Amino acid sequence: MPTIRIRTRDGTEAQVEAEAGLSVMEVIRENGFDELLAFCGGCCSCATCHVHVDPEFIDSLPEMSADENDLLDSSDHRTRYSRLSCQIRVEDAPDGLCVQIAPED
Repeated sequence: MPTIRIRTRDGTEAQVEAEAGLSVMEVIRENGFDELLAFCGGCCSCATCHVHVDPEFIDSLPEMSADENDLLDSSDHRTRYSRLSCQIRVEDAPDGLCVQIAPED
């Protein structure tokens, strides 16, 4: 089972096992990280599951969709490493992927 490293806003890090078929957002929420709001439940319509992907992994993820890009444009905390965690599938992510929950807008 692949692993994902998750950093909270204060920098606390935990490594969790990730089940194929889930999104990174689902993995984060199922492991008790309540900082990630994910109001839309993974429908790519709210951007409250915004994470910053560790630079080491950003180029190994599938390209973001136009909808994801548009939603991230609404964040004051968007960086080159921003992604919506609901749009990253575990099976498309490299083992050991590291993400930090972005500051809340």
